[in-house]
Amino acid sequence: MVIAIDGPGGVGKSTVARRLADRLGLPHLDTGATYRAATLRVLRSGVDPSDGAAVVEALEGMDLRIDDGTVVLDGEDVTDAIRAPEVTAAVSTVAAHPEVRSRIVALQRRWVADHGGAAVVEGRDIGTVVFPDAAVKVFLTARPEVRAARRARDAEAAGKDPGEVAAELAERDRKDAGRRVSPMRPAPDAVVVDTSDLGIDEVVAQVLELVESAQARSERAEEASQFRSSSTGPRRP
Repeated sequence: MVIAIDGPGGVGKSTVARRLADRLGLPHLDTGATYRAATLRVLRSGVDPSDGAAVVEALEGMDLRIDDGTVVLDGEDVTDAIRAPEVTAAVSTVAAHPEVRSRIVALQRRWVADHGGAAVVEGRDIGTVVFPDAAVKVFLTARPEVRAARRARDAEAAGKDPGEVAAELAERDRKDAGRRVSPMRPAPDAVVVDTSDLGIDEVVAQVLELVESAQARSERAEEASQFRSSSTGPRRP
């Protein structure tokens, strides 16, 4: 089972996804880390993040591994480096290139397949593009001022006031929602959860209810399929 957790920054995606994965005993993939790692490689190569052809060339041969929250790029642990301000500032530009998204989406799907085909996957286009057939799709949201206050507490926002953080979040939203390929938006069948006035445990509990409902539907469908198979099987003369 794939559980897709989408939404913009500051809504609690990562915390909810990690706790949900722990509760269910499933692996967790933060797809934002894959784009941040790609952006770090681009920046280190010295090319312009807006130059699509140069960006794609800079990503040739990239070796990216993610396990238990540790991000290893070309053999180097870059878990902290991908959260640097310069990466945050450039990641939306790098991620907007269609071929970059195509390559990274393939990497994300391969990661889940390599981890048994079941995972809690968080990002901005998981339910719409990466795993459109996910058993559970959730889109988290929150009021702008709440998101800014939450993000201001993150290490990557150290030294910034909430107003500056709010402006950066709004700009990131504009880029992610407006990109031509894989724009950030709720999947038509996603459940939208406003986390503004909810604690993390309350959000996790809501998602767990959705997971339990999906599991029950799957079990009923399997039982119905087995019943049909036994009813239409060969009969003895």
